[in-house]
Amino acid sequence: MTSTTITHPRSGERAPTVTLWMMMVLTFVTGVVDAVGFLGLDRVFVGNMTGNIVVLGMAVAGADDLPVLGPAVALATFTVGAFIGGLVLRSRRKVWSGGVSLLLGAGALVLALLGVAYLVPAWADAPALELVASSTTAAAMGMQAAVARSLAVADVTTVVVTSTLTSFASESLVGGGLGSVWNRRLAAIAIIFAGALVGALLLRLGVAVPLLLAALLTLVVVALGHRALHVPAS
Repeated sequence: MTSTTITHPRSGERAPTVTLWMMMVLTFVTGVVDAVGFLGLDRVFVGNMTGNIVVLGMAVAGADDLPVLGPAVALATFTVGAFIGGLVLRSRRKVWSGGVSLLLGAGALVLALLGVAYLVPAWADAPALELVASSTTAAAMGMQAAVARSLAVADVTTVVVTSTLTSFASESLVGGGLGSVWNRRLAAIAIIFAGALVGALLLRLGVAVPLLLAALLTLVVVALGHRALHVPAS
């Protein structure tokens, strides 16, 4: 798997590959937190906003007692997070700037604080925590999505699978046949599936566990990415 995203004097030719793997880890994080959101936070997608639009449409129609407030607020806070990410990164695209580390670090902090909150019985039982958790996690995913778009690793958005699956089926399979089955497109699909699987399994131990795992993985990405790929402002 290769990319032409970044060149960096310290990492040379390894930089595009390192960037790709960092985005793959964040894609796994999206799977984890979306499992938490849908299964543990009243059927709210915190990374996949297409899912929220569909849930919200069915909820407005009164189908199956689906939630309205949670998906609507998550849509709004995801948009705010993406907007903040765009503001921070607008002057430095396609490089791992300090803004990338800042945004991802902020997202990791949000996930960690929520994980800790769910470890405190008095907070975990608070009626408002579920909405706070889904909305703030969606904001963190919005910032993550803005980072992914800024770094522009082809076919890896960290939050969107439908377009990736379309590209895989209509381009990879059509153009290269079975010999091109394993590529970054299929990897991104498999990784977000794996994240959702792990998130659902860990949710049996409580909401805190998958949230803390997502925070830890994001912090690892920040640390490794900043060390290997950071390009200081000139």
